[in-house]
Amino acid sequence: MKPSRFSPSELLDNDTTAAWVFLTPALILLGLFIIWPIAYLFYLSFTAGSFTSSGIYWVGLKNYWRLLLNSDFWQVLFNTVYFTFGSLVPSLVIPLGLAVLLDRSLALRGLLRSAYFLPSIISLVAAGLGFRWLFQNTGPVNGFLDFFGVAPVSWLGDTFWAMPVIILFSIWKQIGFNMVVFLAGLQAIPLSLYEAAELDGANSWQQFWHITLPGLRPTLIFATVTTGIFTLRSFEPVYVITGAGPLNSTNLLVYYTYQEAFGQFDFGYAAAVATVLLVVTLVLVYLQLRTWGEN
Repeated sequence: MKPSRFSPSELLDNDTTAAWVFLTPALILLGLFIIWPIAYLFYLSFTAGSFTSSGIYWVGLKNYWRLLLNSDFWQVLFNTVYFTFGSLVPSLVIPLGLAVLLDRSLALRGLLRSAYFLPSIISLVAAGLGFRWLFQNTGPVNGFLDFFGVAPVSWLGDTFWAMPVIILFSIWKQIGFNMVVFLAGLQAIPLSLYEAAELDGANSWQQFWHITLPGLRPTLIFATVTTGIFTLRSFEPVYVITGAGPLNSTNLLVYYTYQEAFGQFDFGYAAAVATVLLVVTLVLVYLQLRTWGEN
């Protein structure tokens, strides 16, 4: 009896083996560029020192203890939560309303969709410089207020108004992208559902609440998660518009990490801050999925 010869095609006939063969390159890239950096970040958060001849050394939970005792960190954490929730809700509600209006109006739909999407493709740095010019003391916004006899506002120099400017910038950047996402979701809802609802006497609000929102559930989950991640990783607006001022009132966790790592060269402490940011992001995404993913 002749021994059977091994054939590569026979190996690929096994679904499990074939799946691992095709997944291996992606898993290697995932491990190199995502899992390993996260693991190394977590390791660095337990160390101190710098990447010089002196090297780094283990300090245990000292960096996390410093976080708990650092009032600046708590202010930055509060700023990040305030900025995230202040940006998240309008960045979903406004694009959803615009998408519903554009979906029902065929006139100029393409032109308006392009106009609303334009902010999403503009460089964050260029847009940030534009906002800084608009809201400076002698900028167009104060010029508009002065035209109506309203006293100029120090938008970027006031601890109360500086954060709303950053939030407005974030909302403006997200409107176009989320609107296009919602438009795609609306077009996937069968028109027959709306026609049946009209025959049953349902008004526009009832159709929106009982047909549009349930039909957009997967789209809402996607838009909520991506918008939450976008706001939490915001760096350019703070760097370009306010520089974390005034009095640290617009400092966010990403910018604070940058300051500690490349301003103070305290990489261990910066890694601890970044780890906290990662945990906050995961918790926020989990809560969003639980909220929107319920049946």
